[in-house]
Amino acid sequence: MLETIKLTKRYGDLVAANEITINLSQGDVFGFIGPNGSGKTTTMRMIATLLNPDYGECYVCGKSIYTNPEEIRRLVGYMPDFFGVYDDMTVIEYLEFFAATYRINGPGRRKICEEKLELVDMSFKRDAMVNQLSRGQTQRIGLARTLLHEPELLLLDEPASGLDPRARIEIRKLLRRLGELKKTVIVSSHILPELADVCTRVGMIEKGIMVADGVVADVMKKAREAVILEIQVMENTEKAAALLEQHDIVNKVTTEKETIFVTLKPNSDDYSELPSSLIESGYRIRQFREEEVNLETAFMELTKGLQQ
Repeated sequence: MLETIKLTKRYGDLVAANEITINLSQGDVFGFIGPNGSGKTTTMRMIATLLNPDYGECYVCGKSIYTNPEEIRRLVGYMPDFFGVYDDMTVIEYLEFFAATYRINGPGRRKICEEKLELVDMSFKRDAMVNQLSRGQTQRIGLARTLLHEPELLLLDEPASGLDPRARIEIRKLLRRLGELKKTVIVSSHILPELADVCTRVGMIEKGIMVADGVVADVMKKAREAVILEIQVMENTEKAAALLEQHDIVNKVTTEKETIFVTLKPNSDDYSELPSSLIESGYRIRQFREEEVNLETAFMELTKGLQQ
């Protein structure tokens, strides 16, 4: 579906995108994660043929951005982070205007616009003026506009930027729906929790360099070099910590208030001896769990906080 090979874009001495390689199959929802200015928008604009790379190649459905740019534009739906709307149009007129630019003509055009409004849950605003919509409603109308020509690949640049919590939840629901429709989606964001439960793959970019790319679970695993356990016992926390520290699979033990943090040695996947040892020594266990690794902690582990 999508293959980029060492896509590179320079602005003088600044390398905005440095040999970016991405491979996506149909139906993948790819979370493109990085701080502002890390190269996400530059990469997406090159894929959309809106920006010429200095080096590298990109194929969309097997077509090169160099030799088939017009065909790729018919295959791609690009939604920038900010876009303008017209003051004197209703929502349905706005969509019909853009449908006409995609050469969607005849009586079927209105039907297609109505279908996309329904898909983004905005049918109730079909006759409202576009300049009177909220930020969240405007984003959903922008997504409907992006879907009009039934693109194979969607490029959504910060679709939840500037939205309130309820609107961000609605955008996540829409992303899940697009995945169910087998659309291939690249969605960029610097707000990590909003991508964690909707993406099948993630890529983390920093200072133009892709520092991690893969299935969400694999990226999480890469970020966690060792298992950390969070343990609470009913009494004698310090003594319990000292007992745990004696085990061969344990690398480090620290305590914070009533919680014992046990860092295991690499490849110590079986730690069943630890709770058994506590119980046999007379300790009552209140909590025993692995420390959760999410996209936010993974990003902090895999990046260095560099700025362009």
